[in-house]
Amino acid sequence: MKKIILLLMVLVTTASQAQPVLSTWKQNTNGAVGYNNIPADVQQVFYSANFVYVKCTGIPSYNIGPWAMNPNVPTNQSWVFKITRSPVQNTGTLTTVGGGQIGVFKNGVVAFNAGDAMSYNNLGIWHRNAYYFEGTGFDTSGGHPAPGGAYHYHINMTRLYSGNASQHSPLVGYMFDGFPIYGSYAYSNTNGTGGIRRMKSGYRKRNITARTTLPDGTVLQASQYGPAINSTYPLGCFYEDWETYSGGDLDAHNGRIAVTPEYPSGIYAYYLTIDSLGNPEYPYLIGPTYYGVVTAGNAGPGGGHVTISETVTQYFPTSVTGNETPVNFTLYQNYPNPFNPETTIKFDLSKAENVSLKVFDLQGKEVAALVNEKMNTGSYSVKFNGTNLSSGVYYYTLKTSESSVTNKMLLVK
Repeated sequence: MKKIILLLMVLVTTASQAQPVLSTWKQNTNGAVGYNNIPADVQQVFYSANFVYVKCTGIPSYNIGPWAMNPNVPTNQSWVFKITRSPVQNTGTLTTVGGGQIGVFKNGVVAFNAGDAMSYNNLGIWHRNAYYFEGTGFDTSGGHPAPGGAYHYHINMTRLYSGNASQHSPLVGYMFDGFPIYGSYAYSNTNGTGGIRRMKSGYRKRNITARTTLPDGTVLQASQYGPAINSTYPLGCFYEDWETYSGGDLDAHNGRIAVTPEYPSGIYAYYLTIDSLGNPEYPYLIGPTYYGVVTAGNAGPGGGHVTISETVTQYFPTSVTGNETPVNFTLYQNYPNPFNPETTIKFDLSKAENVSLKVFDLQGKEVAALVNEKMNTGSYSVKFNGTNLSSGVYYYTLKTSESSVTNKMLLVK
């Protein structure tokens, strides 16, 4: 019988400074329900030395539906996913991204690939683009249910995060090779410098007038030709209408190796691609193959119900939201962020309090005590200078007698 150790984390450095694959998940701590009163978001997170196990229903806490011309109904999928804590590049034969779930977002909703599991005339060529053929049936957040009840996204979702073009998009989930998924905006340069911009897809529509060849140049037999390019089948509505090119920011998997706020030393990351108008852009979430080595048991039909067969520890989030703990202050995101060498931290107090504001490194070591005194009601700004510190992620914690809040910031030199 597997052994589960329940570990309640109480130190200020634990939740915010845990490995992102542990702390990212939106755990349901207040009994929230979603569609049809199904328990929402991630139910539990467990971990061992090598893996994180995510238990979720597949239902978000925000409203979903309706789905035009779709008879399917979202149901509790009782997912259990196994995510590696040490993802590695696949240097052998790449793993094809198949049908069904290919990754999981931080609220437990699954990601699907760009297709709708069908091809033109069932040829096994000219695979249909779900955004084109099914997009009118997506709900306002960009999702819909599959046969069997798995609610999922093929494209950039609009409810899980705000697409703020002035800051690095948040980490929104993980593919099943263990590499993170981010929103559409990132640092211009892979070393974390150069401001923020939209990540451009590494794909473009092919310059063709007939569907007689594949993107790699293969000439097809007449029986394998795709339909004529017209208003019914416009260029772009099939996988094979797209080709990779060097003018984008991302590779054929739809990612790149770069510094991110959660991974200051750099990591391979996937990005949710959109065009200049904010519309979803192929390949949307991931290309035809994974970048890394895929953990077995998660993907596709029949997957996603991993048995936990090793000793694990339950991970409890320490950050609290909603009405669970009253907070008598507001701590804002530092500005600028990233910064070098100085940034400003702002906070508001709703009543007079003994206040401490401290900065910690990734190991939880205190590197600066910015405030430690009784302060009156009001708004405050404090400067933090990182001249004597190394580049990387730091955490600043505002604490009173009743509560504490921690934010992260990135020093880039």
